[in-house]
Amino acid sequence: MRVFKASLTVYFDPPFWVGLYQREEEDGCRVCKVTFGGEPRDQEVLDFILRRWRELRFSPPVPPGRAAARLPNPKRMRREARKATQAAGTGSKAQQALQLQREQGKVQRKADFKERREEEQERKFALRQEKRRQKHRGR
Repeated sequence: MRVFKASLTVYFDPPFWVGLYQREEEDGCRVCKVTFGGEPRDQEVLDFILRRWRELRFSPPVPPGRAAARLPNPKRMRREARKATQAAGTGSKAQQALQLQREQGKVQRKADFKERREEEQERKFALRQEKRRQKHRGR
């Protein structure tokens, strides 16, 4: 049986109301961002989640952090926190998951664009070759 914790946070990010849906599972935290537009009522939010659950695109899982057994001394804790924010970047797990999702979308768009561009170049080359053949035949 899979056990996970889910939360939905609705906040105002000018000029729109945004919903941030988080799922924490064994493999990590997954996130999905939904833009509502105007301020949604509770019933609208519930209806959206129930009707469009399958359409939600969640980010890849962000691995969970390890839990500390006991708190270290304050100076060490401050030093480790500074090191962690410099290495991993700032922001919550949700923000990191959204960033990962944006980066993957960017990579996918670049790959699609490159494929379309190569197909177009091949098509133009084939047209030039056919035109050369037609000229060679004297037509």
